[in-house]
Amino acid sequence: MVIAADYPFMDVMWSMVVFFAFVVWLFIMVAFLTDIFRRRDISGWAKAAWTVFLIVLPFVGVITYLVINHHGLAVRSASDTKVTEAQVDYLKGKTNGGAQREIEMAKELLDSGAITPMEFDAIKAKVIA
Repeated sequence: MVIAADYPFMDVMWSMVVFFAFVVWLFIMVAFLTDIFRRRDISGWAKAAWTVFLIVLPFVGVITYLVINHHGLAVRSASDTKVTEAQVDYLKGKTNGGAQREIEMAKELLDSGAITPMEFDAIKAKVIA
């Protein structure tokens, strides 16, 4: 029993196309459902109605959602990107700049004579670790 003879090349290609289309459909559904549930301008009932509409009539639901909410989808996506970038920048500054600031403050205290060199080295080792 030869498997290749039972499943010709075009059937393999068609199976790959169908699988790819299914993955694209899943991606679109996840993206739209995520957008629906992130929205703050509609009620829970409207979110439920959009969800049912997208699941029961997926092609028509996606096209309708794009036609009705195309601008809002882009605005929400851009604002989410800006918020995420701001959070990442804040965390980078807190982790990288925070240690540097503490060492600079300890150096100022050392220069003013408020702490000893041994205390400065201890603070520096603690911050670096």
